[in-house]
Amino acid sequence: MRKRKKETIPFSKGEVTFLANDVHIKGDVCFAGNLEIEGQVTGNILAEGDREARVRIAPGGVVRGDIRVSHIIVGGKVEGTLHSSGQIELSDGAVVEGNLHYRLLEVEKGAVVNGNFIQEQRQEQDAEPAAGEGDEAIAVIS
Repeated sequence: MRKRKKETIPFSKGEVTFLANDVHIKGDVCFAGNLEIEGQVTGNILAEGDREARVRIAPGGVVRGDIRVSHIIVGGKVEGTLHSSGQIELSDGAVVEGNLHYRLLEVEKGAVVNGNFIQEQRQEQDAEPAAGEGDEAIAVIS
């Protein structure tokens, strides 16, 4: 079996907002750039107008609410629906209680999902790859 080098979603341009493990936010969180969660959020998480935004729920982090962010990495627990226009990455130990709406999905062995997987199609404006894109191949296995 071939071992592949692990590449995580890169940081977005912009600032990093960090919620430490002793922080518990009650209410919706709107941000731009990067959001790192080691604590708890009870409310929805939304990246406004930032197509490169990234949220990472670290092991031990908990989100109780929906997440609408381009790039989502889960290593902790999420109770809510995940909406990603880019990629969702579920690490070993991740627990998701809700549906996943995604374009690209990566699930490591040991991640748990109790919900539906819904792959979103590219939007019309994204249908034609830009210069330098289109190098990825999609395989359909039946």
